[in-house]
Amino acid sequence: MSEQVETFEFQAEAQQLLQLMVHSIYSNKDVFLRELISNASDALDKLRLESFTDKDLQVDTSDLHIEIEVDREQRSLTVRDNGIGMSRSEVVQLIGTIAKSGTAELLAKVREAQESNAAELIGQFGVGFYSSFMVADRVSLLTRRAGEDEATRWESDGSGTYTVETVQEAPQGTAVTLWLKPEEAEDNLFDYASEAKIRELVQRYSDFITWPVRMEVERTAAEGGTERQVETLNSMKALWARSKDEVSDEEYAEFYKRVSRDWQDPLQTIAVQAEGTFEYQGLLFLPAHAPADLFAEDHRQGVQLYVKRVFVMDDCEALVPTYLRFVRGVVDAQDLSLNVSREILQQDRQITLMRRRLTKKVLSTIKNLMAEDTERYTTFWREFGAALKEGILSDPDNRDTILEIASFASTHDAEQLTTLQQYVERMGEDQRDIYYMTGSSRSVIESSPHIEAFRAKGYEVLLLTDPIDEVWVDSVPEFDGKPLRSIAKGEVDLDSEEDKAAEPEREQRQEEFSELLSWMTTLLGEQVKEVRLSSRLTTSPACLVSGADEMTPTMEKLYRAMGQDLPSTKRILELNPDHPLVTGLRKAHDERADSPELAETVELLHGTALLAEGGELSDPARFTRLLSDHLARDL
Repeated sequence: MSEQVETFEFQAEAQQLLQLMVHSIYSNKDVFLRELISNASDALDKLRLESFTDKDLQVDTSDLHIEIEVDREQRSLTVRDNGIGMSRSEVVQLIGTIAKSGTAELLAKVREAQESNAAELIGQFGVGFYSSFMVADRVSLLTRRAGEDEATRWESDGSGTYTVETVQEAPQGTAVTLWLKPEEAEDNLFDYASEAKIRELVQRYSDFITWPVRMEVERTAAEGGTERQVETLNSMKALWARSKDEVSDEEYAEFYKRVSRDWQDPLQTIAVQAEGTFEYQGLLFLPAHAPADLFAEDHRQGVQLYVKRVFVMDDCEALVPTYLRFVRGVVDAQDLSLNVSREILQQDRQITLMRRRLTKKVLSTIKNLMAEDTERYTTFWREFGAALKEGILSDPDNRDTILEIASFASTHDAEQLTTLQQYVERMGEDQRDIYYMTGSSRSVIESSPHIEAFRAKGYEVLLLTDPIDEVWVDSVPEFDGKPLRSIAKGEVDLDSEEDKAAEPEREQRQEEFSELLSWMTTLLGEQVKEVRLSSRLTTSPACLVSGADEMTPTMEKLYRAMGQDLPSTKRILELNPDHPLVTGLRKAHDERADSPELAETVELLHGTALLAEGGELSDPARFTRLLSDHLARDL
């Protein structure tokens, strides 16, 4: 008996997706069985967990398993589990719509990929159940949630509608039945009712599933003839519990794709084994590319947490710090309470211990990559370096390690990055500090007036262009005993012994320019704190400098972007006493200090210094008018 039969239409995007999946793009249709078994395994995980946490739930968990049933005459294949099951409302909500959060993006990716490697997009976007329509003309789902009496049947041929009905009698769990399409080798549509094919797919994709995957098969009896017997098709030995010698790179890659929902192979696999008073195992992975939402607030982070092979949490943020949010994988602990909430789990002492050890393991792996595989390290740093540098601020215990494995652009090489240790090893005997400059891009920094004297002296400068660089440099006073110093802050002392011998000449020059400097300081009093002569300029007439302990303009912009209302900081205008414009300005001031045109020239000089560092003019229209007028007078 059944009741409450309802017919629904697929949403428009779902229909497009189904048509693409069924008719055009997927060359590897084998993945459908992987997806159905994975869904069944998740249902068993959830039932086992709920039986621990809900003592009122009366369920038998003594023989949780996945069963594959084949009817060769009807050409049907059923994947059945005795897991948590679904209620009618869950069926309508979860099965009635396709990949609610990702359908549009999937369609765009599918159209872009077409026949190249689009088969991997299924796992990426979590539409595994619907992969059934690649191999089936009709799909039926019968499910009963643990603890409920009524079951629900969902059925569709994928053409545009589906039905949902309530069924009075059905076993607990979920059974998905596929009425298979005819075999068609040219379309890579194989005989999925074949025992050999099913066995191949289970062992390739689902051998690591914790639960037994069983199938009734026909075998030759000892006394002749044939008999039916049930066999377990998978090893049930979790991949992370197997010796590395027993696992191939392909198996690791397939496991990574399942837990990460990525479609590329991982960059690095990290096997974790901790023994002693607190035991746990795991597999962690460094991805080969950064997701588009790596720096988004709602970015999914954390690794899967199991306890004695029982699923506890999908994205356990407590196991890895935020700056390692790109790490994916599984950690399986031997002694954690299952009946805990997320909040309690975050504070668990053993979780804290695991987090500390896993962090050190990941960082040491990156350090080994740097030493042993430059190409893969370079790929890692390009994709995740900006995130990793967040740990310099948030993880003081591992700050030194992160600084050791960090790489930066510098003036030493236009292409290759450098580590801080390599920088220190190249420092000359007369260089005391590690020089750096922050900015929006390498080209902006390299064209900055601040860098001129350092280039002329042959001093290497680190070029820091990530937004996080503006923050962490202020928290790291030194590396290997060498102070870190911004070339755009405070006064610089680049004088050699020969330069210091010319100190009397410098003092005389300071006296010669004193009146001009005082007049300009007064004239620009609303914009600058001081006007002084520079020792960092060789070709530019002027530059703007922050005080040694003051916030940079870029940092001010970052805080304002976060809603912080900060007072404007007055900076220091430094002049190059050897530049013709500055010497001409001094001469003109001696002759006609009250000239309006001279004051306008000073305003233009300040504006060009601001533009040279990538700053913004407070009144661009006035600056343009003054510049046009002065150019016209010179013609």
